[in-house]
Amino acid sequence: MPFSNSNNEASRLDALYKLKLLDTPPSEALDRITRMAARVFGLPIAAVSLTDVDRQWFKSRVGVEHESIPRMKAPCAEVSETSGVLVIADLLEDHCYRDSVLAASGVRYYAGAPLITADGHCLGAICVLGLAPRATTQEEIAYLCDLAAMVMAHIELRHAVGRVDALSGLPNRNQFIEDFEDMQRDSPPDELRLAVVVNLATPEQLDSAARVKSSSYLDELVMEAANWMRAQMEPGRRIYHVGDAQFALFAPACLTVEEYLPKLREKLRRAAGLASSRHIATPSVGVAPFVLGGASCLDVLRTAQSAAHDAIVQPDRIAVYSRSEDAACQRRFLLLNEFGGALESGGQLRLVFQPRVDLESGACVGAEALLRWTHPELGTLSPGEFIPVIERSGLAQAATAWVLNAALRQQRLWRHAGLDLQLSVNVSPANLLEPDFVARVEHGLHMYDLPASCLELEITESAIMAHPERAHATLEAIAEIGVRLAIDDFGTGYSSLSYLQSMPADVVKIDQSFIIGLEGDKRKQSLVSTMISLTRDLGHRVVAEGVECGEVHTFLKLAGCDEAQGYLFARPLEAASFQAWCGAGGATSASQRRMLRAFV
Repeated sequence: MPFSNSNNEASRLDALYKLKLLDTPPSEALDRITRMAARVFGLPIAAVSLTDVDRQWFKSRVGVEHESIPRMKAPCAEVSETSGVLVIADLLEDHCYRDSVLAASGVRYYAGAPLITADGHCLGAICVLGLAPRATTQEEIAYLCDLAAMVMAHIELRHAVGRVDALSGLPNRNQFIEDFEDMQRDSPPDELRLAVVVNLATPEQLDSAARVKSSSYLDELVMEAANWMRAQMEPGRRIYHVGDAQFALFAPACLTVEEYLPKLREKLRRAAGLASSRHIATPSVGVAPFVLGGASCLDVLRTAQSAAHDAIVQPDRIAVYSRSEDAACQRRFLLLNEFGGALESGGQLRLVFQPRVDLESGACVGAEALLRWTHPELGTLSPGEFIPVIERSGLAQAATAWVLNAALRQQRLWRHAGLDLQLSVNVSPANLLEPDFVARVEHGLHMYDLPASCLELEITESAIMAHPERAHATLEAIAEIGVRLAIDDFGTGYSSLSYLQSMPADVVKIDQSFIIGLEGDKRKQSLVSTMISLTRDLGHRVVAEGVECGEVHTFLKLAGCDEAQGYLFARPLEAASFQAWCGAGGATSASQRRMLRAFV
């Protein structure tokens, strides 16, 4: 019997392929049903037969060796096309099937019941076959139909397990992807659509809640949100559970961004007022426009997720995907991914050194080691771009270890050459939480045979205040081994004189944001003078960063500042250039003295 090539057949095949049943291993659950069918009819052969384009493939079979037969003139193909029960008492007496493959193999009897999905597509049949003609009772047909329903219940349950989230009961990420592909196929090409991602809370809020609440908190948050959003959806539309606390949906096809955003704002406002978690979880919504046929599903989902992340800082907690913001995020990810290789390659990273000058004597008394990165393809990268990315990642500890080792190695070379200076190394917040950080610093000093006093570690205020008790314990341990400590970027973080008083710091470095432009700003001058006076009264040396002109140099010296660094003295220098600069007199050279005298 010829099979159909209609649109219905294309939809039927699409439904079959989505279930991913063809050419898969046998299933004991289905084999059990197949054996039951053979026993009910008292026949030697039974099968769960799926109708492909040109074959009948047996997902389960009893009494037959081969896995498939041609679809042409196969009774199960007729069952698929008609979605009805088919009984053939004697194949040799049936004009359609007397010359079929089954009849040629000795099969005389056939009975098959359709395997119909919830959407009405017939995948094939559960069938029984005999080697002799026989009659069929209505009771036997009813049994066979019940067994067909059991087969489909198993197939659809297996399929649903991979497409429905067990907690929320909503379609999951796999279903989102499948529905996106259907939309691509069924909708007009180049149609503009909107994908929406809803984050129930920020990552920090979820982390904090997980620390102080039971594991059921997130479950309750998700279920409450799922129930509310499900109730808000129009009939026939879906909300998808695509992450632990993240949902996604497609906006109606008729709406533009401008039309849809007010609706979203109103729904978000109402949801925020009703949610029991509104005081500890703040949702954010990202909207990503896309053109059907112009982007993959995962790209669309990623851009909507990116927008939802950007929405965290928006007043209404809603953001539309920004190509520039996404490009910046992609760039940060690229740098982070490449930095691991840079740590291992040995040729991309290097240190440069900016002199620190004593304002009273004009002598260079130290240097700050600064990390530089030259990527083989991206070229020279700005430290202002890559260092913040690294400090917020799991590579922060490894980066500090690399810088510390390179700085101590260079310090030993300088000391052997007769250059006796203190070298400063920046430490990330993550280092202060490492239980073995102090031991590794001490090991590095021993390995290069250096005194602890030749090293200074710079720590920002924010690094200390993030975990004050643990940070203070680490700082105390560092001070005990004789390494000097400097509070970096003072004035930009959680400036607190009480904390400053209790910290074992030797040096406080005033951030360059207070120093640059100081010469023409009376308010800055008053503020910096107060900072210098208070800090010195607490027993700390004061270093000013970002000194670029003689007027500022003179002001700082008269205000009692101890040291300074900045372009007035030297830009960050390569190791050999720094040594040469010091050998030529550095900040006390004749040209430097003439420049500075002009402002005294």
